[in-house]
Amino acid sequence: MENKELQFKTNINCGGCVSRVKPGLDSAEGIREWNVDIDNQDKILTVQSEGITADKVIAIVQSKGFKAEALV
Repeated sequence: MENKELQFKTNINCGGCVSRVKPGLDSAEGIREWNVDIDNQDKILTVQSEGITADKVIAIVQSKGFKAEALV
């Protein structure tokens, strides 16, 4: 599987929000590392992928009650 960086525009806008998505992203197979820039206007989620697809990351974020849109 290809290792790459995926980025998403989200509505994860505070530390409490980050803590809600943390268990899902931490336990997801294929994610090496992730980070949400809550200071960025677009609340950018950056994922260091080890094979996970953008669609799977979006599904994880949505399952926690947030929106995510892949950036090209």
